[in-house]
Amino acid sequence: MGADGEVWHTNSYASNCASPDIVEKKTKEITYFSSTMSSKQAVAAAAIASTILGNPLQLGSSSSSLSVVAFSTPSHHHHHRNYASTFLKSSAVSESPSVSTDNSDDGDDSDKTNNSNSKSWWKDFQLKDSTLAPSVIKDFPILATSFDADGKIISPTPSSDADGADGKQNKRLVYLDSAATSQKPNAVTSALTAYYEHANSNVHRGAHALSREATEQYESARDKVASFINANSRNEIVFTSGATEAINLVATALSNTCGQPPKNARDLYLTKGDEIIITESEHHSNIVPWQMVAERTGAVLKYVPACSATGGFDLDAFTELITPNTKFVSVQHVSNVLGSINPVDEIVEIVRAKAAPGAKIMLDACQSVPHMGVDVQKLNVDFIAASGHKMCGPTGIGFLYGKESVLNSLPPYKGGGEMIDEVYMDHSTYAPAPARFEAGTPAIAQAIGLGAAIDYLNKIGIERIHDYEVELADYLRRRLEDVKGVTVLGPPVGTERAALCAFVTEAVHPSDLGTFLDVEGVAIRAGHHCCQPLHRALGYSHSARASLYFYNTKEDVDDFIAVLEDTLKFFGSLGSDAIEEADSDDNFVPLF
Repeated sequence: MGADGEVWHTNSYASNCASPDIVEKKTKEITYFSSTMSSKQAVAAAAIASTILGNPLQLGSSSSSLSVVAFSTPSHHHHHRNYASTFLKSSAVSESPSVSTDNSDDGDDSDKTNNSNSKSWWKDFQLKDSTLAPSVIKDFPILATSFDADGKIISPTPSSDADGADGKQNKRLVYLDSAATSQKPNAVTSALTAYYEHANSNVHRGAHALSREATEQYESARDKVASFINANSRNEIVFTSGATEAINLVATALSNTCGQPPKNARDLYLTKGDEIIITESEHHSNIVPWQMVAERTGAVLKYVPACSATGGFDLDAFTELITPNTKFVSVQHVSNVLGSINPVDEIVEIVRAKAAPGAKIMLDACQSVPHMGVDVQKLNVDFIAASGHKMCGPTGIGFLYGKESVLNSLPPYKGGGEMIDEVYMDHSTYAPAPARFEAGTPAIAQAIGLGAAIDYLNKIGIERIHDYEVELADYLRRRLEDVKGVTVLGPPVGTERAALCAFVTEAVHPSDLGTFLDVEGVAIRAGHHCCQPLHRALGYSHSARASLYFYNTKEDVDDFIAVLEDTLKFFGSLGSDAIEEADSDDNFVPLF
């Protein structure tokens, strides 16, 4: 309904928007007060509607129709989405008042428990180490990014926080997607530039000064990684393109004989009847490679079911799965969806006691190495995989840690230069680790950048980072607990968790929520986060995720919650008739 009392329906737009059968199936007649939607939200909504209904939308003229939104809701225990659409005349869309930081809600939500007698408890909350984030933000130029009224990026300038040319206030970037990739400090980008400008050369292969300098910097980065995780020596660190390649390296090496005994009797391999144990909560990169191994070798792939309540690690179920035939166990250290921290000490103890002698353990440490102290000698695992880009390093670099004796018991992953000892026309011999797993020209600059990232993290102190994130993560969890209609996945309030929270709402699908938040400058992740089996186990197809790092502030969390509540109120104002669950997957229309 517009200001003059007019009402517009989806029917009047059907002929211009999509074929009648699509419109009839995907849209529903509803009425809406246009003044509750900002123009920026309208732009996002129109983009969603355009994606779903399949045709471009006209914005701007008072006579044109505006496809405002195609809404979708996450279905609990049903993997489908249902859409309703609202269409308004663009002249009826007005700018809503700026989002208030007072997130009080007049409604009652009996499922929510407040952390104090007032829902405004958070206003007086202060972080113990409140100086950490402000002291480092200047090192990350991208965090000064802002957006104009149309959601377009404004390059960081001294006046970026000022009002735009049209008098509308610009939005600052609130980056809450560090679990996907962290931002990079000046120290890292400068190290990359310095390498290319002053030391660019291939490593290990030249006698000239540039090659020696490049080799020194490259191997120094390996030493920094080894020290960061307390490995015994640099020989236990293999540079890879990331954690995915690190896991695939081990999986491929163990299965390249397709289950047949290798020519070298000392080489490790998997064969028919051997058991591989993973969990239902794993990232796809720690599931798919082991499925491939099972297909190639005849090994049996078993998994620990996710706890239906929290998705957490079930030690009892894990213990039951371990048998004398168990040869390999690969699990997350920290869940990238739940934020839960797996009990590695207990897992290792159970495997060493019950599995086959010499059974190997791999840890996916992507969400732990950047955020907490990881000591591989204390953990006593055989392998860990980690990604550089999640710990302030460049993309395209990661590492595999492996006990030196174990690495030298694996056959090469790839063949080529650098990984050889001697090459003859009828056979070749191979270099010891780590060289045998680094065929060809490596990612030299990226490795040096990773070394610079470790220097940067060490300067701050990984313990300080961890302590700060534990408190900030608890604050985020508690703030989300107070938001009506939000269900947070993973451990309950009061349980230590990693600095991330995945959540679902009844009002809006995570993809649409992410789009609306993006228009307001808030960057979160929406989707299944490469964890489809876990989401199915919990009864959802997708979730939204906010993830933090040491450069995030309490204000980042508060701004996120303010925009989230504003968006949910907007969707909630449409009423239950506008968004109702479908009975089958026929109405599911994915955005991507």
